Amino acid sequence: MRSLIIAALLMASAPSALIAHDGEAKSEASKPVPKEELLQAPAGADHYVVVSETGKHGDQWRWRLDDGRIAYRWSQELRGWITEMDQVDTLSADGEIIGTKVRGVTMSGDAAEEFRVENGRATWKTTTDKGEATSGGWYIPAGGVGLATAPRVEALYAAGDRGLKFLPSGTGKLTLDRKIQVEGPDGPKTVQLAFVRGLLPSPSPVWLDENGKFFANISYISLVPAGYEGALKTLREAQEAATAAEVQSIAKRFLDPAARAPVLFDNVQLFDADKGEFVEGRAVLAQDGKIVAIGASGSIDAPAGTRTIDGSGKTLVPGIWDSHLHIGDDWDVLANMANGITSFRSPGTTMARAIDATARRASGELLMGEPFISVIVDKKDPLSAQGAEVVSSEEETIAVVRQIKDAGLWGVKFYTSMNPDWIAPAATEAHRLGLHVHGHVPATMKPSEAVAAGYDELTHLNFVVMESMPKEVIDKSNTRMRMEGPARFFKDVDLDGPVMAGFVAELARRQTLVDPTIVIFEGMLGQDGEAPTPAYAPYMGIVSPVLERAAFVTGGYPLVEGSTREDYRKSYEKMVALVGKLHQAGVPIVAGTDGWGIELVRELEIYQQAGMSNAEALQTATIIPANVVGVGDRTGSIAVGKEADMVLVDGDVATELGALRRVVTVVSDGYVMDGDELREAAGFTGMPK
Repeated sequence: MRSLIIAALLMASAPSALIAHDGEAKSEASKPVPKEELLQAPAGADHYVVVSETGKHGDQWRWRLDDGRIAYRWSQELRGWITEMDQVDTLSADGEIIGTKVRGVTMSGDAAEEFRVENGRATWKTTTDKGEATSGGWYIPAGGVGLATAPRVEALYAAGDRGLKFLPSGTGKLTLDRKIQVEGPDGPKTVQLAFVRGLLPSPSPVWLDENGKFFANISYISLVPAGYEGALKTLREAQEAATAAEVQSIAKRFLDPAARAPVLFDNVQLFDADKGEFVEGRAVLAQDGKIVAIGASGSIDAPAGTRTIDGSGKTLVPGIWDSHLHIGDDWDVLANMANGITSFRSPGTTMARAIDATARRASGELLMGEPFISVIVDKKDPLSAQGAEVVSSEEETIAVVRQIKDAGLWGVKFYTSMNPDWIAPAATEAHRLGLHVHGHVPATMKPSEAVAAGYDELTHLNFVVMESMPKEVIDKSNTRMRMEGPARFFKDVDLDGPVMAGFVAELARRQTLVDPTIVIFEGMLGQDGEAPTPAYAPYMGIVSPVLERAAFVTGGYPLVEGSTREDYRKSYEKMVALVGKLHQAGVPIVAGTDGWGIELVRELEIYQQAGMSNAEALQTATIIPANVVGVGDRTGSIAVGKEADMVLVDGDVATELGALRRVVTVVSDGYVMDGDELREAAGFTGMPK
């Protein structure tokens, strides 16, 4: 999910969603303009394609209308989610955009958005917000067609060091990086990498042609001119190398040997993850990357040169784990460290990226928590997962499993288009090699069948819910039905009935892990666009105005005809209750987000709502995942002899899980890092609330 949002933000901004509440559309929203009424690109229009390593997913076009306005069209299908939209921009005499109208539908709902400049005032209106300001700035849409970012990029290029003012807020400029050659339909072409600074917390990459015109956006899902699909790998590798070079200097600063000097945390509240207890008035000494002493406050004699940190009013917890955090770019993993995530599981990273990031972390060139990485394996299919190793037979599936082991990675993640018949033999081989097996449940397969075939873990709570879904939902769970089925039907499922109660008992008997990522469903099913999603509310004002409008305040998942927002909320509430049932039954749970990582504390807060104590919730993000990946003997809790992976937070976590957001100090592998300095390096402008 996170990757899709980031890709949308780089290609344009994340799509808005239809504002609805109790089944009634609000007055400022209307039904999306149907595909048949959208503009159609004429012959000769500039043609771009939306692609990933898996293949092509859609098309975008640009052309000029008879009245001089610029028109855009986007048509895309991504594993059953549809985007069909157009956009028309009006330009002033000097080429600045003074009017924008967006119509159609995105995978998040209605795309409707308008911006205009009249009489010195700029006004805008989307499905989730509206506003106005004095004109004189480049409007950053909340949605729109990705290719329509080109004029803004080109204006930034022309502005040079002067930069540009953005609307609704902010300023930015473009910095130029390396040039490379790529092959296309007309032979070799020189293109240049650039970074837009001031738009998002970290620099946003974009590719220009030799004349400073927009060429491509490369991300999890990329936008390139038709005919240049073969250049995707070359562009991506050059872009990642440039990002790595910039972030390397930040890593060197925080991983200075001086930062590994002995440190004493005194007078802290300590979370004992092994016992699941909060203990007042403790002192903890770390030296040479290890925890060497724990005692009562004031009782430890520290060696000369020890840095002492007063923990009054604060809680010292083990380094935090996010058990569902895909490795993004180097800026992403830096931001994770700033939020106290010192270890994580990445359930779906390409082998090349996994090997490269792991090697650079080991060499001290990348500031990243310790990763435990799985690779996605999916059947070759139009609905295959992006970034997956795609296979066409049982033999190929087993061969990929062996490649994952040879790459030194941790697990295999099967996806929703896999042939169910290939799961058991591939899982058997994975287990023989010592690999963890988890993932989405393939279409036509029930989760109980996936567990019987060898799954050690079910990823995302909706795939636990799938046990109770009608056959028509299960058979199409490799499409958007995996969201819409649970949203529509789960509210009416009896958790104490034979189907779900029996399945929960079987998961407990087998000790099958569940990675709920329930925070996703809180936003998708419960939100109506009136307020920030609870996971993001504490970060409003310190991350990015673009993210706040485009991703932090959303209208939730679009309503299926016949359903209401209240129906969706009831299904979400039933999912929270299911987490409680799983926990009560003894099913092991690990906390993950499938997001930016900043959602993790909210995930734990929802566990508390489901019936866990604060200590039990925190164990799902400390000692339990450490034990799951086999490193609980060296990390995951604060104990003498274990690695010095700790986070000091402001507040009493025993009574307020939200205190975990207020990171004061991070210790990772013995390196002591200031929370404020980490946040600044990662692009945050303050501490979360």
